Amino acid sequence: MSLDSKIPQGPLAEKWSKHKFNLKLVNPANKRKYNVIVVGTGLAGASAAASLAELGYNVTAFCFQDSPRRAHSIAAQGGINAAKNYRNDGDSIYRLFYDTIKGGDYRAREANVYRLAEVSVNIIDQCVAQGVPFAREYGGLLDNRSFGGAQVSRTFYARGQTGQQLLLGAYSALNRQIHEGKVKMYTRTEMLDVVVADGQAKGIVTRNLKTGAIETHSAHAVLLCTGGYSNVFYLSTNAIGSNVTAAWRAHKRGAYFANPCYTQIHPTCIPVSGDHQSKLTLMSESLRNDGRVWAPKTAETAQRLRKGEIKIDQIKEEDRDYFLERKYPSFGNLVPRDVASRNAKEMADEGKGVGSSGLAVYLDFADAIKRLGEDTVRAKYGNLFDMYLQITDENPYKQPMRIYPAVHYTMGGLWVDYNLSTNIPGLYCLGEANFSDHGANRLGASALMQGLADGYFVIPYTLGDYLATIGPKAIDATHPAFAQTKKDVEERIAKLLSLKGNKTVIEYHRELGHIMWEYCGMARSEEGLIKARGLIQALKDDFWVNAIVVGENEEINASLERAGRVADFIELGALMVEDALARRESCGGHFRVESQTEEGEALRHDDEFAYVAAWQYTGENQPEVLHKEDLVYENVKLTQRSYK
Repeated sequence: MSLDSKIPQGPLAEKWSKHKFNLKLVNPANKRKYNVIVVGTGLAGASAAASLAELGYNVTAFCFQDSPRRAHSIAAQGGINAAKNYRNDGDSIYRLFYDTIKGGDYRAREANVYRLAEVSVNIIDQCVAQGVPFAREYGGLLDNRSFGGAQVSRTFYARGQTGQQLLLGAYSALNRQIHEGKVKMYTRTEMLDVVVADGQAKGIVTRNLKTGAIETHSAHAVLLCTGGYSNVFYLSTNAIGSNVTAAWRAHKRGAYFANPCYTQIHPTCIPVSGDHQSKLTLMSESLRNDGRVWAPKTAETAQRLRKGEIKIDQIKEEDRDYFLERKYPSFGNLVPRDVASRNAKEMADEGKGVGSSGLAVYLDFADAIKRLGEDTVRAKYGNLFDMYLQITDENPYKQPMRIYPAVHYTMGGLWVDYNLSTNIPGLYCLGEANFSDHGANRLGASALMQGLADGYFVIPYTLGDYLATIGPKAIDATHPAFAQTKKDVEERIAKLLSLKGNKTVIEYHRELGHIMWEYCGMARSEEGLIKARGLIQALKDDFWVNAIVVGENEEINASLERAGRVADFIELGALMVEDALARRESCGGHFRVESQTEEGEALRHDDEFAYVAAWQYTGENQPEVLHKEDLVYENVKLTQRSYK
């Protein structure tokens, strides 16, 4: 199958408005004849479900949490981008578009990214109307702050809990539609497969996490809004329940998986403290507005610090290396995440890391407190400082935070066209679950922007075009595909429950995470990736022999839930390694040691790799087929990135 991105013709700034006019419409009286399934209730899912129900469609929404408001979007901290230029500092839709393309190291579609920048200005108005309590300046106007990869202040925020406030806004809109009867909400329900009948997505198969009941649900279209797959690394900033199962099962039903090796390493996370940890905690990128990143200038000083021979306040200013400010004077501490992460790792590799493990650098607020006063810093970042104190028992008002890179976000995901449709008609993918907007590195504060853009302002237009094409004829829930897909799910569950080995699923997950971080993380080599390929295959073979899954299906069974998700992660990990092997270039945060500049920066090879890698599943233990969507740049010039 050829990859048709359906990018509209015409000038970049006119593509979306002209495309909306050319899309087919569904008569308002006919909308109630269509049923739409939305899987996931984070920012993308909740906004899509609420918007589609408001338009008149019948929506059935699913989440595996006990409430839609517990989606992982609630954990986002620092802010949401929008090109409103409230600071009058030179921002514009085109500048946000350019920063996003450049930040993604020229591996995203121009048309998608421009649309994202274009609708960003509407998102803020929408959320303010919902009552989202964005921070405001003294005069009452909405405040902005800066984020990495930009030289303007375009990030709207609600202290350090922006994701929570935005999700509560979307959740309130969703709740209204539930009350009106236009959305039927299934909580504690996990999607385990997609029903594809006659080449079109017609429904899903789910498991009730309380009773174990396996059920089928039919609809005219299915929207996957299920987030990213960072937990393939075991330790990440994602909630423990975050997984790839919905997207991966869709992939095994024929949906292409795009750029799976594109994962984001966030530079400001609380460092790993031991094997007892099940997840990591993010310190918002907004802290880099006022915090200064540094490490001791010499490995000898760092070693003395780690041994306790000296204390932090004994390191003189001239013995501190503010390495981001030194290497990237134009952007300083606000370089993009991939650049900041790679430089922090270099400090640790050179023996200049701090903390007991040596895998940390400092984020210091002493200058900001001296300049602004502790009360001002507390007003901007207080909840983040409190969280750091509770986790580390160290007071960041009195001493620097210790930070280190950790897996945070995934730019890869299901391949979608301009309409957010996968290559399976009727199956759409929104938010972090798709690949479309961020290239090889997402700029900070753009995840919330994409999720709400897709849900509020894109899918309500593009889905209608598909529904108008197929017509409102009722879905045949007796089609053999429904019974067969349900049978496939039941057989898989039975196979998992038959595992009575001596090794827990969590052990397999931790081993997979070690392999992925070591060989497919911040730095990669052909030799390491080939080794990882063999290790993952051996891990998969061992899993299906020696794993232990306890309990029964007809009950609350966390062991069974985790086993299914880890089995999918193992298969995804194998594909990520293949994708990384095929991409023989350094790009964004994906550093191939064989491809670097004389200064040690990432070196792209645009003549070979300016494409989207879309992988097609061909069968169990069969090699996947790589399809390439060429990226054509008509409005920006491909250059090696520089933030100096």
